[in-house]
Amino acid sequence: MENQFIALKLSNEEYAVDILAVKEIIRWTHLTRVPKAPFFIQGVLNLRGNVIPVINSHLRLQLSVTTPTEKSRIIILNVDDLVVGFIVDEVIEVITLSKEMLEKPQLVEGSYRFIKNIGKINDRVIIILDLDKIVDLNLY
Repeated sequence: MENQFIALKLSNEEYAVDILAVKEIIRWTHLTRVPKAPFFIQGVLNLRGNVIPVINSHLRLQLSVTTPTEKSRIIILNVDDLVVGFIVDEVIEVITLSKEMLEKPQLVEGSYRFIKNIGKINDRVIIILDLDKIVDLNLY
């Protein structure tokens, strides 16, 4: 069985999210800050009348924080009926991975808890993110 993912860049590393969770991908836009929101919530945006919380992927995954560029995007995700934005440095491509190309991460502490699988395509290693855990406000 094969699964499709959106490959993306964060801090010069390749990550991917399940394409079935992706509603749309939009250009970087101004976000409105929300007082007392969790540290990884960058703010909210108004997308066609819907207010959507936006996760700063760098803060959530404990990566070095970067400034948005022309290539930065916000991926609008639907995870368990929760619609959130996820800031990424760049969207690369749609990839297809078979079960044989996926491997469970060996370590589970720290930010590894946000990793669902490790994908292998030729000499590329792509970290498949666990979106359920990324949107879980109880996980810090």
